[in-house]
Amino acid sequence: MWGASCARGATSSAGWPGMRAIATDVTHGPWNWLAGQRTTPLDALGNWANIEPRSGRVLASIPMSGPQEVDRAVTTAQAAFPAWSRLSGTERGRFLSAAALKMREHLEDIARLDVIDNGKPIWEARLDMETVIGSLEYYGALAASFNGQHVRMPDGSFALVTREPYGVVGGVGAWNYPLQTCTWKAAPALACGNTFVYKPSQFTPITAVILGEILKEVGVPDGVFNVIQGDGSTGALLTQHPGCSKLSFTGSVPTGIKIMQAGAVGVRNVTLELGGKSPLIVFDDANLKNAVKGALMANFLTQGEVCSNGTRVFVQKGIYGKFLHEFVNQAQKMKAGDPLAEDTTIGATINEEHAQKVLGFIERAKKEGVTVECGGERIQLESELANGYYLSPCIITNCTDTMEIAREEVFGSVACVFPFETEDEVIRRANDTPFGLAGGVFTNDLTRAHRVINALEAGTCWINTFNLAPSEVPFGGVKMSGIGRENGTVAMEFYSQMKTIYVEMNDVDCGLLYQD
Repeated sequence: MWGASCARGATSSAGWPGMRAIATDVTHGPWNWLAGQRTTPLDALGNWANIEPRSGRVLASIPMSGPQEVDRAVTTAQAAFPAWSRLSGTERGRFLSAAALKMREHLEDIARLDVIDNGKPIWEARLDMETVIGSLEYYGALAASFNGQHVRMPDGSFALVTREPYGVVGGVGAWNYPLQTCTWKAAPALACGNTFVYKPSQFTPITAVILGEILKEVGVPDGVFNVIQGDGSTGALLTQHPGCSKLSFTGSVPTGIKIMQAGAVGVRNVTLELGGKSPLIVFDDANLKNAVKGALMANFLTQGEVCSNGTRVFVQKGIYGKFLHEFVNQAQKMKAGDPLAEDTTIGATINEEHAQKVLGFIERAKKEGVTVECGGERIQLESELANGYYLSPCIITNCTDTMEIAREEVFGSVACVFPFETEDEVIRRANDTPFGLAGGVFTNDLTRAHRVINALEAGTCWINTFNLAPSEVPFGGVKMSGIGRENGTVAMEFYSQMKTIYVEMNDVDCGLLYQD
């Protein structure tokens, strides 16, 4: 997901005078980041073979942090909290703004690490880095102006409503946007005065540690930002730790439910950004070229591994044939290749297991009678890329709303295209899902666009575009797609708690309770 400026062709600033290259060795650790340095865990639940998606080769064996290491990370963050929370918002904001500048200096190196971590094309990774920088810039600027309220009461008394940090935030991130999901949590959390312990996905362990190094370089005190590596077992240890006062998770619905249950034990605040099966609605009067562009963005970025993807594409019958022809035409033009090459548009699926899962959805859909208009197959590349899993973008028609492929989140480059006739019909069908993360409408009738968007049961919506997520506006879902929001000023509210202070300026009036 990109910020608005990214979609308009923002470019890398790597190569600025004075830029100092960051370490790019992805084969040697340590991989945890605690108290301002890379560390080896005190105990491990085992080791994880970190596989590079583009080649399928094992990059490193990474220890999965055990209970002692998780406790050390939380304790480290707790120790750093008093001094960090006492800083003014302006002071904390300066650190985040400085980190944004440092990140921009290193944009190219970090983008390449993101490709190695995730397998997406390099041009996409650069745009993702712009969203990371944008988040640091936005919350760096917002930190100084995030204030409470002063409320006048009778006879000169008044009340103060203040916002205070929770303490230690435990964050668990996703593998599709490794550094973005980390920064979307860490930037507002740190701006509010919290300290942070982050567990990246075990599939993408590299770049979160780089953020720690950058924050250290710009002067963020040791222990404010920490990273522990591991799989779901480590994530469970972190989210169940009583020292975490706030939890934030991006990922699947089943894992989100477990984290919400962990938060319930201590009645802790939880932010969840979960999965989706979002609708993209194209009306007859839409600009056809723009609608096809939107459908490509809604389905085939990052190998289709995007939670907000508009994988249910509803096209009004008047332009259904023309739309489908051009959509298939453009999908077939996409090029599989080395994700580090500038002209690649189909990157590597995160791993073999997930690729087989995506292909399994397609095979079962075929047995149910759908038509595969294009794609849905493994593309076998050569040389060092031979063991990577590259899947051709798949467009499916002749499927019903009740089929598995139309109801379950595939999390791959698979788009289902449905015809529809009326506005009421498409709204009903679009909302017939337990998910509610996103939705989009393409039409030149702005009145209809707003009418349909207002009827969609979705937390994040677009009109005449798709999958843009600038730092300035909230992102998140309804129904089973999550609770809380990331981005925008509202994220500061989710990473802080409210305190009301009543100040009496007169003698206390307690009625008949007190007798002179």
